[in-house]
Amino acid sequence: MDTRKIGSLTVSVVGLGCNNFGMRIGRSETDTVVGAALDAGITLFDTADVYGGTKSEEYLGAALGARRDEIVLATKFAVPYEDHAGGASPAYIRTALEDSLRRLGTDHVDLLQQHLPDDKTPVADTLGTLAELVAEGKVREFGCSNFNGTMLTEAAAAVVNAAPGYVSVQNQYNVLYREPEDEVLPFCDRTGTAFLPYFPLASGLLSGKYRAGEEAPEGTRLAAWGERGKKELSDERLAKVAALDALARAEGHTVLDLAFAWLLSHPSVASVIAGATKPEQIAANTAAGQWNPSAELLAQADAIAPR
Repeated sequence: MDTRKIGSLTVSVVGLGCNNFGMRIGRSETDTVVGAALDAGITLFDTADVYGGTKSEEYLGAALGARRDEIVLATKFAVPYEDHAGGASPAYIRTALEDSLRRLGTDHVDLLQQHLPDDKTPVADTLGTLAELVAEGKVREFGCSNFNGTMLTEAAAAVVNAAPGYVSVQNQYNVLYREPEDEVLPFCDRTGTAFLPYFPLASGLLSGKYRAGEEAPEGTRLAAWGERGKKELSDERLAKVAALDALARAEGHTVLDLAFAWLLSHPSVASVIAGATKPEQIAANTAAGQWNPSAELLAQADAIAPR
C-alpha cells in the first residue's frame, strides 16, 4: 500500500477508523477487523477516548497486542465523558492521556489529537503541554480536529523557538461536503500540515448501499439514525451518488472507490480513515486506495458534486 507523511510519521493511505469498536461491534469482532486491517497493510489506526464509551481504546489495544509497534496509533482527547471535564488545559491533557495509555496498553501514542477546540484555554498553553509530552516520549506527534482556518493560523503563530506544533488536522470532508476547501485545505497546502478527512464516505452514503426509492438497509448507520438518516438520504444527494457511481462503473470501479480516490487526489490528504465492522469492508477500502483515476474523471466528479 502507498504511504504518506504526517509530520515524522509514515502512514498507509488507507487508515482504519475505530469508532465502531465497543459501539457497533464487540471485542471478538474487533479482533477480526483489526487482524484483517493488519494483514491488508493498514498502518494508521485512529480512535478516541470517547469512542464506544471508552471501550474502543480498550478493544483496540487488546486486538493489536504484540503488533502494536507495527502501526501508527492515533487517539484523541478534549470531548467530555463520564467524570472527565474535557477541554485542552495542561492538567486535563495529562489526565486524559494517562487514561488513554492505560486503556490502549501502551506507553506512548504516535499521534495525539485535540478532538475539539477549547476557547477557555490559550492555545499556547495547550501546545506547550503537548510539546512537553513529546519531549517525555509519551507522544510522537500531535494534531487537532474540527479546527477552522483562523484557529489553525492562531495555533501556528503560537509556536515559538522551533517547538513542535500541530502536524495534522482532522475535519469532515468528502466529495459531497467541501467546506475544508475554503480555508483549511489551503492552510494545509501552504504549511505542509497533513489533512485527515473524517466521514470520507458521508456516513456510508458513498458506500453504494443506498438507492433512490429504497429504504435504508437494516443494520446500516443511516437506518439507525431514523429521521436524521432520512434527511441524509435526500433525493438530491442520492441522485449525485447515483451519478458518481455511474461515472466510476464506466471505469470498472465503484462509488466507494471514487470516494477514496477523489480524496487521495488532494496532496495534503495523508490518509483516508474509514470505519469497518467486517473484514470485507477492509478489503474494499484497501482496494479503493489503490485506484488513481485520471484528472479528467476527477473533474467530472467535481462537476457532479460541485463545491
